[in-house]
Amino acid sequence: MTRPLVISIQSQVVMGHVGNSAAVFPMLAAGLEVAPIPTVIFSNTPDYPTLRGRPLPGDFFAELLLGAWDRGLPERADFLLTGYIGSVEVAQLTADFVARAKAANPRLRYYCDPVLGDEQPGLYVPQEIADTFRDRLLPMADIASPNPFEVAWLTGQPIAELADVHRAALALRMAPEAQLIVTGCKLRETAPGMLESVILGPQGLTRHPTPHLPVALAGTGDLFAGLIAAALGQGRGLAQAVEFAQVQTSRALRRAAELGTKEVVLSDPEFRAALLVP
Repeated sequence: MTRPLVISIQSQVVMGHVGNSAAVFPMLAAGLEVAPIPTVIFSNTPDYPTLRGRPLPGDFFAELLLGAWDRGLPERADFLLTGYIGSVEVAQLTADFVARAKAANPRLRYYCDPVLGDEQPGLYVPQEIADTFRDRLLPMADIASPNPFEVAWLTGQPIAELADVHRAALALRMAPEAQLIVTGCKLRETAPGMLESVILGPQGLTRHPTPHLPVALAGTGDLFAGLIAAALGQGRGLAQAVEFAQVQTSRALRRAAELGTKEVVLSDPEFRAALLVP
């Protein structure tokens, strides 16, 4: 049986787990075929005293995209996942690639994780990159998973209660059949001690609460998106995929807290074992 193929366009680090360095492992472990394309290559996550490396030059990144076309990857891919993008030129090239891939492969599902910032430290990409997500990438998305800060920045509307999710979905200008996942919500309706992911799509709105862990690590959102893609590739519905990603992300965060690491931990036996079961 042919394994589902994911093209994953996001950051890569030498040490640590962010971007593709967080998302590729769970997708591979779940049995998917993955074609990772880096947008930046850094030495480590940004919470260290030094950060080496740089965004890929536009001409180099364009060559990698052309190589993907040479090998026929967009035509046979099941999913296309985009995350952190480090330069305006690469953002525009990515948008061109997504548009062409969706035109060439109508069954391709585009998953846009608009990695733009968080409550702390705020917007951490140039505004022009955020504009490209808002104006070009999100309108093409079949699935998108911004956090509340990203939704508020993109729409000018804070996410404080469930009704705000409906208003934000309209402002994001996503396709009518697209599914929006607002991650890490602490809404007026959210129970104490919990966070929730809220999914809004053609079938309506669903809420998916999970215990709020007092652990904040770089790459958590990238891992979450990779886990959702892994579960979708195994044939789960989106709600099941989100709940699976919540459980697995919590495992990775708890294990990191136990070990006192700065990184999410992907080597925990329970974490790895869960990925093998469709």
